[in-house]
Amino acid sequence: MTQPKPPQSTAQRDRTSPDQQPFLKIEQLYKAFTNPKGDRTVILNDINLTVGSTEYISIVGHSGCGKSTLLRIVGGLETITAGTVEIEGRPITKPGADRMMVFQHYALLPWLTVRENIRLAIDEVLKTATPAEKSDLVNEHIEMVNLAAAADKYPDQISGGMKQRVGIARALAVRPKVLLMDEPFGALDALTRGKLQRQVLDIWESHRQAVLMVTHDVDEALYMSDRIVLMTNGPAAQIGEILTVPFAHPRNIHEIRESPEYYELRNHALNFLDHNFVRD
Repeated sequence: MTQPKPPQSTAQRDRTSPDQQPFLKIEQLYKAFTNPKGDRTVILNDINLTVGSTEYISIVGHSGCGKSTLLRIVGGLETITAGTVEIEGRPITKPGADRMMVFQHYALLPWLTVRENIRLAIDEVLKTATPAEKSDLVNEHIEMVNLAAAADKYPDQISGGMKQRVGIARALAVRPKVLLMDEPFGALDALTRGKLQRQVLDIWESHRQAVLMVTHDVDEALYMSDRIVLMTNGPAAQIGEILTVPFAHPRNIHEIRESPEYYELRNHALNFLDHNFVRD
């Protein structure tokens, strides 16, 4: 009897998928925190990953494995203890407009409208643009996330899903090269989450850029990603495996869930997470 092929995975020192050129490089990354008593806790240990310029990567692992810390390092919001993190050959040492973050809990200014929250980011980053160009960008991205009817409402007047769409529009409006998303759908109900996942994929498929997304949801990662980075448990977390998702974009969630490959990958990822949970 022919044995089924195992899910395609790569070793911890994986570079980038075959059809992608190196763009974002993380090499021998080591991150530790020292408390006031001088005790050091290692968060991330020897992280190696290269991301292509239009590649969608999900980072999956248990709480405390350093997923968000890794995202914040790429965003320039955390410093590294050792190793290198580069974008297009330049070291990342601070935040920059080429990397924009979407947080789980929206991070909108409550005294500004939807339109003004998006415009604030554009004003900060695109300083040489004319007022007309800025207005056009705001309107374009409001339309992109289907929020024209809510453009002049304040955050407390719109739903959680709409708030997250504002955050996504604000991040995309400054034309970043890397979109960083830290559990962007985690606070949403299942129905809203599914709709917003599809909307984000639609935007990404028409305006390709590098994406790093932190998630606990294996199904979400399989639906949206080109590759899935599976983290071992912390402290001193490492990349345990990298799974290549074989489904071409654009994707239909119902079609890929009928594929045997989907369930092979899903079970492989869940078994990896279960194994690490037991070890912890």
